[in-house]
Amino acid sequence: MSGRGLFVTGTDTGVGKTVIACALVRALRAQGARVAVLKPVASGSVRTSGGLRNADALALQHAAGWEDVPYPEVNPYCFEPPVSPHIAAKEVNIEIDTSMIRRKYDTLLAEWDWVIVEGAGGWFAPISEHRTMADLAWSLSVPALMVVGLKLGCLNHAQLTRLGIESQGVSLLGWIANCIDPAMARSAENLTALERLLGEPALAVVPHTSEAGAAAALSGLAQRLAQRPASF
Repeated sequence: MSGRGLFVTGTDTGVGKTVIACALVRALRAQGARVAVLKPVASGSVRTSGGLRNADALALQHAAGWEDVPYPEVNPYCFEPPVSPHIAAKEVNIEIDTSMIRRKYDTLLAEWDWVIVEGAGGWFAPISEHRTMADLAWSLSVPALMVVGLKLGCLNHAQLTRLGIESQGVSLLGWIANCIDPAMARSAENLTALERLLGEPALAVVPHTSEAGAAAALSGLAQRLAQRPASF
């Protein structure tokens, strides 16, 4: 294996994991890296002539310039109802196979400089009766990048997510502050509190802006990642 991977997780659903993952893909590509993407499990999809399609997976596919790659290679488990993946999978009698996802990930890792994997929901979102997104991240042996959506409640959610990542034995690369609520009261104070409570500054603070703006905000992080040793 020659590439490096990251598992993008979040403090909750709706905190901007896809925006951050896509921005990071674009920023890494701007550094000259060859980037693969994987959205292993997605629910909340629409029926098309080509089958079920999830907007987040399509966004990742577009960010990577992977429009010609067969959709299932990006999103092997795609479910229609916008519910927890374990419920959606059970309704269609599908068991999510983490070993199959690991094989896909390993294949990509051997062929690409980076593999950006985006989870679904929060860290402990169930994918079966007995497994969660945390188990999937652990099975991939990949560091986690935590997206903290700056909104009321983020101080609690960020600490719980970090503790969950650590308890699973997954390496935490760091966290990104995503300003999803432009009207949030005391946002600067909350950011200061997050840095204190999490024990480290954010790798990047992404303003409430366009995807192009988000990619610009992550350009510095992409440059630092490109300079890290492959064993990080």
